[in-house]
Amino acid sequence: MSDLKEAEPAARVGVWDPFVRYGHWLLVIAFGVAYLTAEEEEGGPELIHVWAGYIVGLIVVLRVLWGFVGPERARFQNFVYGPVTATRYLFDLLRGRARRYLGHSPAGGAMVVLLLLSLAATVVTGLVAYGDQGKGPLAADGTPLMAVAYADEDESGRQRGRDTGRNGENGEGAIGELHSALANITLAQVILHVIGVGLASAVHRENLVRAMIDGRKRLDS
Repeated sequence: MSDLKEAEPAARVGVWDPFVRYGHWLLVIAFGVAYLTAEEEEGGPELIHVWAGYIVGLIVVLRVLWGFVGPERARFQNFVYGPVTATRYLFDLLRGRARRYLGHSPAGGAMVVLLLLSLAATVVTGLVAYGDQGKGPLAADGTPLMAVAYADEDESGRQRGRDTGRNGENGEGAIGELHSALANITLAQVILHVIGVGLASAVHRENLVRAMIDGRKRLDS
């Protein structure tokens, strides 16, 4: 009879709190829905696109606040490193010898910050573009959220001026184009994030997707 004992599973410890985990996956869903429903109808963007954008914006704001008042691993001071440290970690990761971090790695932390900034910029430009159509919280006449303003052109022709001057002849203003560009930049960052998670999972031999679901990671390095 062999004296060798079966290896015990490595101890796992809680790292990500429920807000970080649920907020992460809700943000994934909301951004995905917003991106896939970005095609505008004749009267503007689809309602589902608008509300998905609102949800993205709300989560971003809450996550930023959580980065200052949340648990240790959720705070920016725990995972925001200088650009040199983040770059060095990334090169080490590509060579398969990067140091393992229990929380976000330097490169992972940098991606969190970049994504939050890109998402915030995308939402803000979307709100401004929506407001140029006389809708949403930034509507020119201060209409309530989601109220439809400028339904009919008024006698002064302000609606015509807005459509042809601000948004151009094709109805696509500079802010709208910037909004679309930022959405594409954010998508590119998401793809890089997914690749980075896959690479880090392989190098450190742990399932980081699972960790963002149950909140637990291997304790030993």
